[in-house]
Amino acid sequence: MAKYFSACILFAILFISCKETKKTETPEPEKELTILEKIAYANGYENWNKVDELKFTFNVDRDTSHFERTWIWKPKTNQVTAISAEDTLVYNRKDMDSTAYKTNGGFINDKYWLIAPINILWDKDGSTNELTPSAEAPISKTSMQKLTVVYKQDGGYTPGDAYDFYFGDDYLIKEWVFRKGNQAEPSMSTTWEDYTDVSGLKIAKMHQNEDGSFKLYFTNLKVKTN
Repeated sequence: MAKYFSACILFAILFISCKETKKTETPEPEKELTILEKIAYANGYENWNKVDELKFTFNVDRDTSHFERTWIWKPKTNQVTAISAEDTLVYNRKDMDSTAYKTNGGFINDKYWLIAPINILWDKDGSTNELTPSAEAPISKTSMQKLTVVYKQDGGYTPGDAYDFYFGDDYLIKEWVFRKGNQAEPSMSTTWEDYTDVSGLKIAKMHQNEDGSFKLYFTNLKVKTN
């Protein structure tokens, strides 16, 4: 009986010790976000899975000329409606004929201007990226962080192109440089400004060059969510 009682006490001590050990275990540290994830989440990436439909008008003013086209995109089904002054085309990006493929090139361009901070996360397997902690921004000439994204040479509409994104501690893009074919000299430099919140997505509505002779901006921004 004494042996049985001693065994019970020993078991109880061991059980309490195990419970105490579990209580004092240090939780696993959260995984550090990559720079692509930090930028994407700063622009509302966590809300993207709620988006059923995204509508926007892409506008370009160059000196005295104006150009615009409107897109309605249903990302869950990949259906796109392209609306221009000349025509309206509805197609699915999973099954495109030659006409749709050509139109889709415009959609890829306009969508990239709209949500590049999220797009670069989607494109991570087809590109490389490098962070420079401090660099002079091309337009404001202020010191910012710079992320350089270079696309691989195969696939896509503009293989091998490079983008330099300039941003502050909030990870919102303030300026960027496009370099065609990853050439050293900029092909285009513009601002990212006039941010607005559309259903949790942070979108820069205005992009312009240093002297304001080129302005690319978005109107008619609408998001339908589930």
